[in-house]
Amino acid sequence: MALSYKARRRWSLVILLIGLPLYVVVAVNVIDMFDRPPFWVELVVYVVLGFLWAAPFKFVFKGVGKADPDAETDE
Repeated sequence: MALSYKARRRWSLVILLIGLPLYVVVAVNVIDMFDRPPFWVELVVYVVLGFLWAAPFKFVFKGVGKADPDAETDE
């Protein structure tokens, strides 16, 4: 089932405004549960986690920045 353009825009806002901050808090808390690793290890972990959070939502963000393909144009 494909999402409409409007639905993808709304879900992308929800993911970015609510989901991403929650994900950051969880990632920082997971790293803090262990002894603080060296800076380069911590950086690699955060970069990998940064890519992993977006992978499942790729279909939601695809094409959101473009004009609505279903909108009528006034030409």
